[in-house]
Amino acid sequence: MANGDSEVSRLVDQLEREQSGEPWHGQPLGDILSGITHQQAAARPLPGGHTIWEIVLHLTAWKHEVRKRLGGAPAGEPDEGDWPVPPSSPMPDDWRDALAALDEAHHALVAVIARMPDSQLFDRTNDPRVDAESADT
Repeated sequence: MANGDSEVSRLVDQLEREQSGEPWHGQPLGDILSGITHQQAAARPLPGGHTIWEIVLHLTAWKHEVRKRLGGAPAGEPDEGDWPVPPSSPMPDDWRDALAALDEAHHALVAVIARMPDSQLFDRTNDPRVDAESADT
């Protein structure tokens, strides 16, 4: 694991603050989502806007995708899709499961980043779009 003075340690600290600490942007995500019911999470107060549930699934999917890319997987859309669809008849257990999945995805991503050497932060990712752009120039 990276030492306390490394850039990786700084990134891990910022990610942990985003989830459950004191982030620079205000309340941590865990606090924001705490106490939200499954009905509130599924509500769509603005036509065309995303529900809280959709945003949680989106965050979860992209945390998984970033973790996979850090492991060398080619860049792409998350396996779950960019905006996974919540259950059509959501129940309280479904919402708890969605929050648990977000927490699990967060911890898995942080664990991968914590094991990285600082030098890996500058490595190219396995992104076929970058290779295609290089071929065009």
